[in-house]
Order: sequence, then structure tokens, then C-alpha cells
Amino acid sequence: MARVLARSPIGRCCPHAPDPSPRPSEAAPRLEIPKPVSTVRSRSARRAVPALLAGAALALTACGTGDTGSGDAGSGGEPQSGGTLTFAVGSDAGCVDPQQVGSNDTIYSVRQLVDSLTDQDPETGEIVPWLAESWEVSDDATSFTFHLREGVTFSDGSPLTAQVVKDNFDAVPNLGALAGLARGYLTGYTGTTVVDELTAQVTFGTPNVQFLQATSTHSLGLVSSASAALPAAERCSAGIVGSGPFTLAEYVQNQSITLDRRDGYDWGSSRWADGEARLDSVVFRIVPEAGVRTGSLQSGQVDAIGSVGQADEAALSGAGIELQVRANPGVVFGITFNNARPQFADAAVRQAISLAVDRQEIVDAVFPTGTLPATSVLSSTTPGYTDLSDGLTTDADRAVELLDETGWAPGGDGIREKDGVRLTLEVLWAPVAGTNQPALELLQQQLRAIGVEVTLREQPIAQLLPTLQAGEFDGAWGNVTRADPDILRGSYSTQLANLYRLPAGELDELLTAQAAAADPAERADLVAQAQELLVEEAFTIPVVELQTTLGVSPAVHELEFDASSRLQLHDTWIS
Repeated sequence: MARVLARSPIGRCCPHAPDPSPRPSEAAPRLEIPKPVSTVRSRSARRAVPALLAGAALALTACGTGDTGSGDAGSGGEPQSGGTLTFAVGSDAGCVDPQQVGSNDTIYSVRQLVDSLTDQDPETGEIVPWLAESWEVSDDATSFTFHLREGVTFSDGSPLTAQVVKDNFDAVPNLGALAGLARGYLTGYTGTTVVDELTAQVTFGTPNVQFLQATSTHSLGLVSSASAALPAAERCSAGIVGSGPFTLAEYVQNQSITLDRRDGYDWGSSRWADGEARLDSVVFRIVPEAGVRTGSLQSGQVDAIGSVGQADEAALSGAGIELQVRANPGVVFGITFNNARPQFADAAVRQAISLAVDRQEIVDAVFPTGTLPATSVLSSTTPGYTDLSDGLTTDADRAVELLDETGWAPGGDGIREKDGVRLTLEVLWAPVAGTNQPALELLQQQLRAIGVEVTLREQPIAQLLPTLQAGEFDGAWGNVTRADPDILRGSYSTQLANLYRLPAGELDELLTAQAAAADPAERADLVAQAQELLVEEAFTIPVVELQTTLGVSPAVHELEFDASSRLQLHDTWIS
């Protein structure tokens, strides 16, 4: 395969504007995939051509209020080494293996333990070097060849080699349900060939255009061969050995995760400063109560907090706390039905519920400033997003008509009944964001107005997946973050986990085809059709785009978002 210098643009820059709520279609990135054969520049070469980068790739970030990037290091002087950053988050996933964690609150910490083959620039969407200095992709996107950096070691002293890459990717498909994201990225995986000590060729049985971006995620972050060989449960409870800028010092479930700086680290992403991380250590405290997190930040007990709600914005800003904001790409927050439930197997019932949801009211009442109501299943910052706002309108009168037509008649208390069964929707949710409960309580009121009874079942994040797998739910509230539209396949294909019991059909065909479409225009069309079908059939009810809002002390600098709006702490420092 020929080597060419090429960038991998997949988004478009959203220009800064005083209006904090741009139209989603204006902020939406364009779907592109890496060129079929590409080689990226090394760290030194990339830094030599800033002008090329400035005009090259298209950005994923959405316009909004507040700081959409890192803290302003300039205001604190020159970066300093040392100190401990204390960060309060709302929940603990009960697992500290990056390849098995899907909850943002825990990803913040475990992301720091592992390096990835590639990185994705959060401002441009470009795929850039990390552990792989360069790579080639075959014309049909079935083969990906990675050339690894020399001198990289895991914290147990073992070196990074092509065999380690093979051991990781061979192990992921056997990790089980918690590794659903990682396993989805490797769908169709046929093996990894060790070409030489520092060259690994990863192959798939069918075209897999999303894989290059997947190698930039925490889910495919590399662990040592010894860790890859451990049982999944042991990796969750005891942690793994990574090559990242921090190591796991202590994990106390539902209390804290403590990280220590990795001595001698010098192989970070091409986007970072050279050398070791600046902080000595990072402590993530599990603080479920939003008010307690806010008070702890105001009093200086912690340096940063996650899941800042609308009610706390004014108090934090008044105390000199910086609000750092970035919209998350991926599947938006909403309710996805268990389509095996008889009442929700009826598309008309699902469509009626969608019509009863007033998304703007929920956003205005509950979510941080700048948050956008959902206008598709994908957020407006996701490559391949299609604006379907015309299909996500609020029309309570039409919702009532649909329920009447399907035989659901109001009972004595206003809740509809049919054949002696009440129209009740039990929604499963986890307390991973302070906005979840108030948003659902408002949605509960909106649906009661058309005769649908909504009950809320809170579940710890660690128990959420087993409940979904068992099918013990009517609907589930949540989102999935990823800066690639293939997240639709991972969430809704019946050929993968199919947690929501969707029926096999046209949607499967579209999702499978987009994963194999090497032509960007063809893939964009297939992704658009999949979004349209999901909205038309109301298999899921999109409600609101997730916006990550952090509260950060003015003493904290360069606390950065990655392309998926998670944290990257290598360059972070405290003055």
C-alpha cells in the first residue's frame, strides 16, 4: 500500500457567535471518514505545519456559552508540576477497567490509565498519532496497519509491542456484557497479525470504516498483555496495568478512585506537551448529591466537579468558579423502549408518547445554559447528524388521537386502559447526572396529560446493564457518547446486544451497510436513513442533547476535554 500524507477530517468548525443556541443544522459536522489509504505525521512533523492544520479538518465542537475547551493556563503563569487535583463526580460504575466502563463519571478517571493507538483532536475531529506513529488503511477498510512508537512501556515494565496489540484485540470479544462498546468496535474482527515487533495489522471480515476512530477511544485503550489475560471480573475490581500518564493507586468502590503520576512517561498523544503528567496525583471522590458537590467546590474542599446543573450555575459563577462546557457527540439523552413489551411493540403508542414530549420545556427548566433539545437520535455535534426536528415536534392533541385510535381509553383517574391493562411506562434510570431525575419528573407530568402513567425506577449504574440484559424494564433513560455515527449500530442493531429488543428489519440493513461503506457520501446517506427510521418508528424518544458542564476552580489550568467530551489530565496543573 502506498503511503501518503493525509489528515482525517470528520467535522466542521462551529464559528463563535454571541447566540448561545445556534441552529443544530448550522452546528452539525459533516460526515467524512479517513481516506482509504493514509499515513499520519509524527509529533515533530505535525508541529511543523500549523498552517496546514488550521485549514484542514472540520470541528466537532458546538457553539455554546462558557469555555468550550481547557482552562486558561496563561492567567496562572507558567505551568507547574506537582500537587493533587481533587475532582468530585456523582457516581461509580463499579469497575476500573477502561475497556469495560461506559459511564462518564468513571471514564474521567480510568481514561488516564491507558494510552490509545490514535487520538482524535476535539477541535478538528482529526485522527492524530499517539502510540501509533503512523498507519495505513486498505482501500476496502478491512485492514488497518499500525506502526508503533519505540520505547513505550506499561507500568509493570513490559514493553509495548505488536503482540500486545494482538493480545488486547483478541481478548476484547470475550470480556462480556460490560465491554459492549469495545466489542462493538471490533465487530467482524478476524485477527491481528504481528508483522514485526512494532507493526500490527488488524483485519476484519467485512469493511469496518469506523475502526480507525474507535482506536482513539478509551474502550480500545491498551492494557498490558498480563492484564488482557485476566478474567473480566478481576480486571473490574482490581484494575489493569496500562501505559498511561497515571497509574491506579487505590480504588474504594462508591467512595474514591486515586491516581498517581507515572514516572518516566514520555509517549503521550501528539496533542499534548512532552514528558510526564504535571500533577502528582488525582483523587476522584464519589459524591452523589449535586448540592454537596457544589458546596465542596465553593468551600475549596475539591478543585473541580462534574454534572453541574442549571440551579447551581449562578452560585458557582458568583464564587469565581469557571464553568467549562462542551456538547457531547453520540446518541442523545432520551427514553428507549423495551420493544418486547406488548404495549410498546405498537408504533402508534410509541409515536403518541413522542408527540407528548415538550423537549424545549424540559431543556429550559432543567438543563444548563446553552443545552439544546434533541433534533435527532444523534446530537448535532456528531459526524453524520441529520436534522429531524420536523419529526420531533410537540403535538398533544395528535398524541391523544393516536391513543384513541389504538383503543387506549381514559380510565377513571385519567390513565388510559385497554383490555384491563393500564398504560404504564416504567422508566429505568441511573443517578449519573443531576439533571436526570428532574428531567424525568417533568416528562412524567407531560405524559400524564395524555393519559400515560410514568413511574421512575432508579438503579445504581453498576446494576443498570444487568437489568437491561434481563429485559426487566419498559423504557430506559440514557445516552451514549461517541464521535462517530456507528454508535447507532452499537445501540440499535439487533445483530449486536439488542438490549431494547428491536425487531429485525430495515434498520439492521442500514446500520450494517453504513459500517461497510467506504465512500463518505454513501455512508452519510445510510446514516441519515437510519436516523429517520428510528425517529419515524419511535423506537427511541430523543429528548435532549447531553452537554458536559464542569465547575473548575480558578487555580486549575488546562483541564481539557477530549473529542468525546471526557477529561484528559496529562497537561493539567494547579497554581
